[in-house]
Amino acid sequence: MPRDPGPSAYRFDADRLGQAAPGEDLVGVGADLEPATLLAAYRAGVFPMGLGRNGRRPLGWWSPDPRGVIPVGGLHVSRSLRRSARRFRVSVDADFRGVLAGCGDGSRPGRWITPAIAAAYTRLHELGWAHSVEVWAGDELAGGVYGVAIGGLFAGESMFHRRTDASKVAVLALHELLDDGVPGRLFDVQWVTPHLASLGARELSRADYLRALSAALTLPAPAGLG
Repeated sequence: MPRDPGPSAYRFDADRLGQAAPGEDLVGVGADLEPATLLAAYRAGVFPMGLGRNGRRPLGWWSPDPRGVIPVGGLHVSRSLRRSARRFRVSVDADFRGVLAGCGDGSRPGRWITPAIAAAYTRLHELGWAHSVEVWAGDELAGGVYGVAIGGLFAGESMFHRRTDASKVAVLALHELLDDGVPGRLFDVQWVTPHLASLGARELSRADYLRALSAALTLPAPAGLG
């Protein structure tokens, strides 16, 4: 079971967030990356990403409008992806730091995972709130995805691959954990990219996302992510 980090020094108000201007993704600046702060933010539909170069401070808090989600039960899995999946081995929480390092690789374009972000999510992982799915080719970490699980919400933060389709296989494995027959689970992917659109990701308005989030937070965590 995840451990309670105690109260947050900051308040994230989902009701006020729902009144933010449509299309305005950035909803706050400042605060900190303490575990309680991060969990309060996710429960209000907000996540952190630095505003400076390569994700450096000042710290921004984001609520994309529209919001990207992968409908649980609606993942698009091509025959070629099924074939690719058979070439890999998948694990959960076996190498969180390795996945985080792969996602934060400094050679990647658009990188935003700073040492402070990496330390914050490592701490969340140690407390049982952040999780990774690893994809292996033999002993090589070929790809993976990490994010935060709270009740029926999985908030995907980042993914990477070193071999073709490895990140898609990670998403497939994560989706299978979430697709456990409990209705109302929410697989948040922040923004819809062409890569995620090919897997069935779609966009929700902020209002619709917050309604889905409110319901998802009341659910038990899926087995393997609780």
